[in-house]
Amino acid sequence: MILRQIPDQLRFGEEEDPLRLEFDRRIGHFSMMQHHYHVGYELYYLFSGERHYFVQDRTYRVRAGDLVLIDSNVVHKSIDSGVPDHERAVLYFSPCYFESLSSGEQELLRHPFTQDKPLVILNLQERLRTEELLLSLLGELHERPPGYGLHLRHMAGELLLLVARASRRRGIALLPEPSPVQRKISEIVRHINRHYDEPLELSELAARFYISRSHLSRTFKDVTGFGFAEYVNLTRVKEAQRLLRDSSHSVTVVSELAGFDNFSHFGKMFKRLSGLSPRDYRKLHRSDHPS
Repeated sequence: MILRQIPDQLRFGEEEDPLRLEFDRRIGHFSMMQHHYHVGYELYYLFSGERHYFVQDRTYRVRAGDLVLIDSNVVHKSIDSGVPDHERAVLYFSPCYFESLSSGEQELLRHPFTQDKPLVILNLQERLRTEELLLSLLGELHERPPGYGLHLRHMAGELLLLVARASRRRGIALLPEPSPVQRKISEIVRHINRHYDEPLELSELAARFYISRSHLSRTFKDVTGFGFAEYVNLTRVKEAQRLLRDSSHSVTVVSELAGFDNFSHFGKMFKRLSGLSPRDYRKLHRSDHPS
């Protein structure tokens, strides 16, 4: 099957499944509208077009034939690059996907996701094999013959192994140096990631990093795809989620440790970004902890 025979959208699996798959053909300009992070591992392949992809603290230029590998719980967002139209496939592997494997196999397949540089530039041979596997997978999902789910899981495993072996052979390819503006915003993002539990005001950070308030507000959005306040709240809510899952601190203490100085604001932001109240989130993820 060739790519143009694939429908504009395909989906496989649910949020809690070991493997999920998405394919989208998007016409015109498009940027992800909401924050995005998850406990699973994400493999993003761009068939055609060009994208900007913010991962952790840096924005990467992604071209057709490139892979982006997202580690567990890393904030990321796909952003319009100014070039219209793109086709992409995304595979999501939950932690339980790897549980049936030996420790050595788990380490091998997870290793590419944990590297400092999430963008993998494939050589021609690797790109052809990657697209062969993905088209086989998408063709099965489109036609849904008996046992198609088994075929999808097999092809996904083959793709993970291909990526793992390629990254072991040569490491992650050298990437173009970021522009001065991108470097400045990356510094500011890293500052937010380290100091989310302290007051973080736009004007204060603008002064600290020698940039005007208005310029920082505009370029932060342009480079990362997030508004400044949106990213600060997202980072704090992400830490609050971790504390609610992994600690026995009261919800009030969690809000303070995550950097919120107003409990009501914390509750509103947490519900908006998580879809649950902090107490309901804890009940769902850690029923053994008091709230």
